[in-house]
Formats: sequence, structure tokens, C-alpha cells
Amino acid sequence: MKRIFFLLAIALAPVISRAQDIRSMTSTDIMKFAASPDTVYIINFWATWCAPCVQELPEFNSLFKMYQGKPVKMLMVSLDFKDAYPFKLQGFVSRKRLAPEVAWLSETDPNVFIPRIEESWEGSLPATLIIKPGVGKKFIEGQVTTEQVARVADAMMEGK
Repeated sequence: MKRIFFLLAIALAPVISRAQDIRSMTSTDIMKFAASPDTVYIINFWATWCAPCVQELPEFNSLFKMYQGKPVKMLMVSLDFKDAYPFKLQGFVSRKRLAPEVAWLSETDPNVFIPRIEESWEGSLPATLIIKPGVGKKFIEGQVTTEQVARVADAMMEGK
């Protein structure tokens, strides 16, 4: 019995070590996260119950790999309901093997959090904010591709 437990522990160790600690954030926290002028921030707003959001998740894993070691930070902000945080959300993130950092938006009033993030946001998901303080920002409602986000992020890295 001890041997089975030991083998099971060894087999599960890589899975357990990959689990993210998903923090709860407000819209103010998110905008503070994106404050350094020498960094491009790619912030995606999504939910586990949103089919287009789930379809585009591999694009963000690709972007994460593409920008490793570069002045780019990514944050995947879940707008899942409170009953999904943290356990259901954490299980989903592990199953999908999401590489970028994931956070959960703790605010529930879109009249409060939407204007703090982007005035033009109509509230649809998915939505992506690409921002470099002092250079510019681009907000995209709807699904995005790796290439589409990379074009904007690369231009911002170059100061355009």
C-alpha cells in the first residue's frame, strides 16, 4: 500500500506542480498590474462558459511562448461566476494547461469595472487589452489570433 501511494505521488507531482495559484483581482488591481512604461501588457478577459473564449486559449499559450524573455507580461482575467473561484477555475486552467498567469475578476458590477478597463468595451467576451503605458493601447472585442495580437504588441515594443 505504501508503495502504491509513493508511485502515485511521484506520478502526480508534475501535474500538481503545474497548478497555478489564481489570485482574485479588482479592475483597479488589473490596471495597476499594467503600469510599467517599459513593458507591453496583454490582458485577456474570458470565462470558462464562453465558447469563443475557450477556443482562443491556445492563441494565448502561443503568445506566452513567443514573448518569453521579452518585456511583455500577460494576464488572463476570468470573469467566471463566484462559485467557480477558485476550485473549478483552477481545475479548468490545469486541464487546458494555460501558461500565462490567470486571475479572477472579483467585481460583479460591469458599470464599475468596464469604464476602469476600457470605456469603449461593450461587455462582450472574449476581449483583449494590449497596452504599453506612455505609448498606446488597443482594445479588441471578440476572438483574436496570435498574429493579430503579436502585430500590436511588436509595434508597441518598438514604441509605435
